[in-house]
Amino acid sequence: MTLTFHWFLPTNGDSRDIVGGGHGVPTGTAGAARPASVAYLGQIARTAEQLGFVGALTPTGAWCEDAWLSTAMLTEVTERLKFLVAFRPGLLAPTLAAQMASTFQRLSRGRLLLNVVTGGESQEQRAYGDFLDKDSRYARADEFLHVVHALWRGETVDHTGAHLRVEQARLHRLPDPVPPVYFGGSSAAALPVAVRHSDVYLTWGEPPAQVADKLDRVRALAAEAGRQLRFGIRLHVIARDTAEQAWAQARRLLDGVAEADVQAVQDGLRRSESEGQRRMLDLHGGSRDGLEVAPNLWAGVGLVRGGAGTALVGSHTEIADRIAEYHALGIDEFILSGYPHLEEAYWFGEGVLPILRERGLWRHPDGQPEAAVHVDIPFAGSPAPAPAR
Repeated sequence: MTLTFHWFLPTNGDSRDIVGGGHGVPTGTAGAARPASVAYLGQIARTAEQLGFVGALTPTGAWCEDAWLSTAMLTEVTERLKFLVAFRPGLLAPTLAAQMASTFQRLSRGRLLLNVVTGGESQEQRAYGDFLDKDSRYARADEFLHVVHALWRGETVDHTGAHLRVEQARLHRLPDPVPPVYFGGSSAAALPVAVRHSDVYLTWGEPPAQVADKLDRVRALAAEAGRQLRFGIRLHVIARDTAEQAWAQARRLLDGVAEADVQAVQDGLRRSESEGQRRMLDLHGGSRDGLEVAPNLWAGVGLVRGGAGTALVGSHTEIADRIAEYHALGIDEFILSGYPHLEEAYWFGEGVLPILRERGLWRHPDGQPEAAVHVDIPFAGSPAPAPAR
């Protein structure tokens, strides 16, 4: 199996600096220099498609544009790229969500991937009218995905549960193909739901030893449930021609952040209910010191951004080495991003992917592009014509 790479669509805006957003970061503090217009997001999406990324993750939350609407618009300016749409069970009825996914698949010609996000912050959930606690949100997600998968199988569904109820629910048109479900979550409440319903289990970018331990736990639970999952990881990336250039860029990103901003973000993140967010915070402890928490794994992004807070930093070869290391643990899908997302896609796509291709770990979704062929420019080496007389 060759590795699968996805990029990220910054629907909260983009910048040459780290852009906030995500768990525990107040709405309105995610400002950026490049607005999340269809034109700019389309540039990123087309770039990712050309470079060989399979899909692009689009986040969900009050701090960004709606994922369903944004990606639906972007299907019209791309040809092959799939869209990993993050959504929250409970904010949509399961029958409506199943129908929306089916419509998306037909109109996009099968380019939908679904990222289930239960919601790690009760305060934000309440703003959407959801007053369940964290464990109850996972229990509801369990019911929700049970109903959705039954509908996608063409069944007529009657379901009465602790959180959801539907009667005689049925889809008149089924999705083809059925969109794969991506699911993250590190808590005791999350893992059983993940192994029952997901196709790809996602983790944030922790050091390899911690990732290995988590994957072993998920594999054991999946085996008990009679299932086998694929695994993916969510990381930022700073790849350059040399390690020195990459680390200089990492330092520049952090130098542009005021200490007061770091403290404000950290105060918010420490109130997060997310186990995954707690594990991110433990990597850096709110300090700018000791941020390389494993070889080429930098926790600096997590000082000012909620959610995924680590980046692979190094030369193209070093980044390829770290990707191969995660792959050896069982990771087959990589969801990457970088600031700004347009330029960093090129750094990774033109620097790291060719190395992985040479190692037999990756191939372009459109086939192996041929090496650039030298083209002679007419008259380029010819003497200038004599002046007319």
